[in-house]
Amino acid sequence: MDTGIEDPEKKKKKEEKAREKELKRQKALEKAAKLQAQQGNSSKKSEKKNVKRSNEEDNNAKDFIEPETPRGEKKRMSAQMAKQYIRGGMSGGRKLGYFVADAKSSKPPFVIVSVAASNVTGALHIGHALTAAIEDTIIRWRRMSGFNTLWVPGMDHAGIATQVVVEKKLMRESKLTRHDIGRDKFVSEVWNWKNKYGGTILQQLRRLGASLDWSRECFTMDEKRSKAVREAIVRLHKQRFIYRDNRLVNWDCVLRTAISDIEVDYTDIKKRTLLMIPGYENAVEFGVLTSFSYPLEEDLGEIVVATTRVETMLGDTAIAVHPDDVRYQHLHGKHAIHPFNGRRIRIICDAILVDPEFGTGAVKITPAHDHNDFNVGKRHNLEFINIFTEDGKMNEDCGEFAGMPRFIARNAVAEALKKKGLWKDAKTNEMRIGVCSRTKDVVEPMMKPQWYIKCSGMGKEALDAAIRDENSMLEIIPRHYTADWKRWLENIRDWCVSRQLWWGHRVPAWYAVFDGDMPEDFGASDERWVVARNQEEAHALAGQTFEGMKFQLVQDPDVLDTWFSSGLFPLSVFGWPDDTEDLRAFYPTSVLETGHDILFFWVARMVMLGITLGGNVPFTKVYLHPMIRDAHGRKMSKSLGNVIDPVDVINGISLEGLQEKLLDGNLDPGELAIAMEGQVKAFPNGIAECGADALRFALLSYTAQSDKINLDIQRVVGYRQWCNKLWNAVRFAMSRLGDEYLPPSNASPDMFPFCCQWILSVLNKAISKTVLSLESYEFSDAATTVYAWWQYQLCDMFIELIKPYFSGNDSKFAAERGFARDTLWVCLDNGLRLLHPFMPFVTEELWQRLPSSCDHKRADSIMTSEYPSVLECWTNERVESEMNLIEAIVRSLRSLAKESRERRPAFVLCRTVVDWEVICNHQMEIESLANLSSLMVINEKDDVPTKCVVSVVNEKVTVYLKLEGSHSAEIDLEKIRKKIDDINLQQEKLLKMMSVAGYSEKVPEKIQQVNADKLESLRKEMLSLREAGQHMESSNRQHEKLLKMMSVAGYGEKVPEKIQQVNADKLESLRKEMLSLREAGQHMESSNRCE
Repeated sequence: MDTGIEDPEKKKKKEEKAREKELKRQKALEKAAKLQAQQGNSSKKSEKKNVKRSNEEDNNAKDFIEPETPRGEKKRMSAQMAKQYIRGGMSGGRKLGYFVADAKSSKPPFVIVSVAASNVTGALHIGHALTAAIEDTIIRWRRMSGFNTLWVPGMDHAGIATQVVVEKKLMRESKLTRHDIGRDKFVSEVWNWKNKYGGTILQQLRRLGASLDWSRECFTMDEKRSKAVREAIVRLHKQRFIYRDNRLVNWDCVLRTAISDIEVDYTDIKKRTLLMIPGYENAVEFGVLTSFSYPLEEDLGEIVVATTRVETMLGDTAIAVHPDDVRYQHLHGKHAIHPFNGRRIRIICDAILVDPEFGTGAVKITPAHDHNDFNVGKRHNLEFINIFTEDGKMNEDCGEFAGMPRFIARNAVAEALKKKGLWKDAKTNEMRIGVCSRTKDVVEPMMKPQWYIKCSGMGKEALDAAIRDENSMLEIIPRHYTADWKRWLENIRDWCVSRQLWWGHRVPAWYAVFDGDMPEDFGASDERWVVARNQEEAHALAGQTFEGMKFQLVQDPDVLDTWFSSGLFPLSVFGWPDDTEDLRAFYPTSVLETGHDILFFWVARMVMLGITLGGNVPFTKVYLHPMIRDAHGRKMSKSLGNVIDPVDVINGISLEGLQEKLLDGNLDPGELAIAMEGQVKAFPNGIAECGADALRFALLSYTAQSDKINLDIQRVVGYRQWCNKLWNAVRFAMSRLGDEYLPPSNASPDMFPFCCQWILSVLNKAISKTVLSLESYEFSDAATTVYAWWQYQLCDMFIELIKPYFSGNDSKFAAERGFARDTLWVCLDNGLRLLHPFMPFVTEELWQRLPSSCDHKRADSIMTSEYPSVLECWTNERVESEMNLIEAIVRSLRSLAKESRERRPAFVLCRTVVDWEVICNHQMEIESLANLSSLMVINEKDDVPTKCVVSVVNEKVTVYLKLEGSHSAEIDLEKIRKKIDDINLQQEKLLKMMSVAGYSEKVPEKIQQVNADKLESLRKEMLSLREAGQHMESSNRQHEKLLKMMSVAGYGEKVPEKIQQVNADKLESLRKEMLSLREAGQHMESSNRCE
């Protein structure tokens, strides 16, 4: 509550500050007056000096200006390091040939192909940036490790996605559909789009630092890749893997094509829900179960059925009941009559489909428009009646409803049933609807003749490649996705590879049309199809098959599924089907990196096609990264306004800039309004400029997050700030090395000071752990290891520890200064090379500024230098153990000091001789790191320091820091009790999680160990708190008892002086003990929080 009375202490401080400010102002005025008095006598001299100083400053300023660098060349650097890292970094790798692989190289190959992340729809999003960051980190690390690295840049033509984009553009700009302008002109429009916007993606990849071999850049519809697609279809057809069939597909009525399962988003409807559907002015209601009856023949009454799609009753050809359902046994083999067309509808028995306990126990069967009903139709040899046109209207077989859009017909059929007295009721019903991810149209199951690839045999080979117990050819990382691989491939269905689109690889199949054929009969006879590489070959084959007959060949208008050409990419990129030098050198590739959502749609198909057509798996490892969501866990969507362009994170962008990009996009007005509102909420101040290094590092550090990443841009901003810290740390180090410094040819740490031996030993461990993490594809662990070494060991510890060597140029530290310079250079050189795969730009620029050894020629670029490796002579476990103790002491002292930078005396109580010697030998290090004015090492025989706060480092060491102030024992005891309660809750939560069924089998061992360590840490903390609390309560009781006894009337006269002195000493001892215990209790929680 505000009492209106100012705190006297605050008031006093304000007055002191005001006096200091006034004193400074007076001194400044006096100085100015003095200068003015002298000005008349020395104006000319001052003018000359000012001109000289101005010129010097101008000249010095030029040293900090970055020279302009021609595109593609290595960056030209300023003569002096700026005070802040200018994000942009080094370039030139592409033009200088660092990224080009040599098929003749004697080095072991390491190859990555990349295609699924890049398509021609306009731009990459942040998920693609994750792919690029991971793949570039791998390839840079392998390049520096001595491999002949090849990272192939590929661009996918993205059939449906690209066609949708261009169709929307055509409608927005010309109010025309693709059908209005015709196929040839539309395809030409798409090529124009590709040529105009395809380069955007490649430019984004370059901005991210992707070290792709740009000389091998390819596109899934260029001539070489198209040749491979045609050859693959012909070979698979000859091997009888490809066939044609008329079966149910997911049909998009807007695109008028079959779509794959990955292009269908499923929405669960819990209640009656109105949804806007493309092509409809009014919202359509879903979540309704309509019941109606069919009249039965022979005056047997009626039979009631229910459906969520009442319009499909126009295609019903049967009603199914369970054979054991006594209610309908008298109807077995009977017929119902269709109320609108008089068609006889069979009553069939089907124990597989029908659950007699659900609904009425009678199920209407529409074999041509429902996947379950399709299977029933096959089992019972039912008639398949298609009732929809390709654009979603009722066809000519629907009588009075013909020509109606399907959802308009839904209401019309319901009204007609009511008029006939057959309608029963409509109830709310939970349901699931499939919506096309591109058009938002409700997907309609439809019977369409399509081309299929038999997958059972190929799927079995792909399955065995990954799950074979010994000599497995394919490793999936993380390992738990192998279960998904097994589940999918064990239940694999044949692959529908044809699409009714105009953009894509035209199916290389021609149909023989004879005189007298009707247009609607096109494709009806499977025997008339000819599959060939080109029309000339098709004519030759057809001439043999239809010898002596007059025919014309018409190519199938359909195109192939985009995933087919993408599935061939590991082969086609190296020149397959030709036997090329690249194919022999680089196939199979090393690793395929992608999102886990396309493990089946892309990865499995690449493996199937690679084994079948290439004779081997296309890669030996598959790494599946998590899927990126926004900070709130939502899927990124343009219509939500939460899609992030990686270049906007690199360069920064205002909210206005983000919204301008939306306006230039393809969103309809309704989606645009929602997206703009979403941007205002997500990025009210736009996106800060972060640079490519920070973005890459943030994305890599997120990869430990299971299967989803909730991306917070503020985390990227944090790594941008860390880039500046890195820059300034190196800048400081360079100032200590000096302009004339020459690095040593090798670093033998035997004679080095303690801190130098330590930093090299922990650098060794960082190198080892980083390499092991990279080899295990644990990118987050690798990034964390490198970050921790730079941040906490080099910057926070080592640089601080060597500062006294350089302070004042003291002669007694001359040798240490030399050793420190050498160690500093070795750390910077190795540390930058260690970090380079993660942060290529800043590390390249900093490394180029390092002085190079005169004994051997250094690589032209850090990206072609050698990746650091462990040197056994650097490892020193004794030094690390001693530094661990020093670090623990410093952490405790810093925790006690909190945010204060005031230098204070401190004490370290040692209970063992070993720790005593270590601390005595390293007092300077502790004083420097903990910012102490002095440090005294004491043992248990010495008096406990008074007026100190205390922290228990471990069972052998306790630290005390001088601080003023008093505390209430009850308040501190209450804090301890609350902390104990908090730990109890944490323990219960952790134990509950660890006792869940299947914990030991499902949770990775690494996580189990982390949880076990946390539980043990909580147990120890609990014991310490309870012990502190018990001691505090005991001391408090003794203190109160003694005070009570000493305050009894006549105590001073009746009790002997000797006893009084003993009691007084005891009271003082208890007071000191209580002070220490209270301070320990007060700061224990603070210590834990800081740690």
